[in-house]
Amino acid sequence: MTIVPDILELARNLQARGEAFAMATVVRTVAATAAKAGAKALIGPGGAISGGWIGGGCARAAVLKAAAAALQDGQPRLLSVQPADVLAARGVTPREARDGVEFATNACPSRGTMDIFVEPFLPRPHLAVFGASPVASALAELAARMGFFVTAAAPRAEHEKLPAAHALVDGFAIPAAARPVRFAVVATQGSGDLAALTAALQCGAALVAFVGSRQKAAVLKEKLAQAGNAPARLDAIQAPAGLDLGAITPDEIALSIVASLIAERRRGQRREEKARK
Repeated sequence: MTIVPDILELARNLQARGEAFAMATVVRTVAATAAKAGAKALIGPGGAISGGWIGGGCARAAVLKAAAAALQDGQPRLLSVQPADVLAARGVTPREARDGVEFATNACPSRGTMDIFVEPFLPRPHLAVFGASPVASALAELAARMGFFVTAAAPRAEHEKLPAAHALVDGFAIPAAARPVRFAVVATQGSGDLAALTAALQCGAALVAFVGSRQKAAVLKEKLAQAGNAPARLDAIQAPAGLDLGAITPDEIALSIVASLIAERRRGQRREEKARK
């Protein structure tokens, strides 16, 4: 079957908006099935099919369940929907996974078999880099190559140099992006540290890292506490930012920070993989 251009266009639009979805593709059929090899459908996190078609209800429930799991742990799945007697003859039970294939029952009268590849497309994690220092520049460049969606945040004086729309918070320009900020790194290095940390805490990032010493971070945290920031939120500030690689140059410091962000990004995925084994 020829790939439907509308499906690919819809997938591109979802990716551009930073929305998660799974693409289900029929890769093989045996006997009578409504959908044939090449049929595709896009499935959102809520379990709704936003475009395409992979047949009727015979395989729909199993595909939606596989799509939900794929969006949860970021791992693709190969699903085989077969009649109950065929599964039994092969010694396979429904919902069993064997040699990389997950099995489900086709209870429809057609008694066909469908193999469906379910691939998750997750939005790139949004990293807000605060500052105009050499470390901030190196970090933004490297993180973008490592699969992060990067936006820049800088002091008011640097506002006009920023490429995207920004909002001013406590004299600091922060990204006014539609997608939520997952990571924030403050690399101001003495140029608006307190304002940058204040803005970083307000952008909703799950992790806020500060490029600076523990002593300097402690002083800034005390000031942030006096300004009314919750202690639990301040405890979440990581300082110094990055893994302890003995980094000295801006590029080395950026590398240590990106390495720590990748480790944090993959930690949940590894937990999901262990839980499934």
